[in-house]
Amino acid sequence: MNVRQLFNKWVILGALLFAGFLFLITAISIGWKKPPQSADVGFAPADVTVIPASTSTSSALPTPTIDPFAPTVVPTGIATGNYVQITGTNGEGLRIRSEPGLTGEPVFLGYDSEVFIVQDGPRDADGYVWWYLVAPYDETRAGWAAADFLSYVPAP
Repeated sequence: MNVRQLFNKWVILGALLFAGFLFLITAISIGWKKPPQSADVGFAPADVTVIPASTSTSSALPTPTIDPFAPTVVPTGIATGNYVQITGTNGEGLRIRSEPGLTGEPVFLGYDSEVFIVQDGPRDADGYVWWYLVAPYDETRAGWAAADFLSYVPAP
């Protein structure tokens, strides 16, 4: 059989028409048509929160008072009702215990810069002065901590 007979002008024209038809169907199916109308959403304002730059925290100790009902101020500035933060653990954290002293069961680990409210103390045990601390954001985070790893911070 002759190859020229297989590829005459009618076969070629039919193949081109068929290819054009397939191209048109493909173009329509992948999106060469009018895009759908988008819904008009209008203007949506955004909420902006401005956070002021941080300022240095005063390291001044609280002023002692003569009021007998006022918290007792000790030289470290730590007293019941004051705020303290954990310092000096070199990133290892401070074991907050169920009782004052090294024999008290550790309840949780407090991290450097974590802030607590002093609710009880001081108590002397095992060569340390112990204070009962409660986290202001979670009252379940409470226990006794050694004063060597606490520093006074002013109330927020």
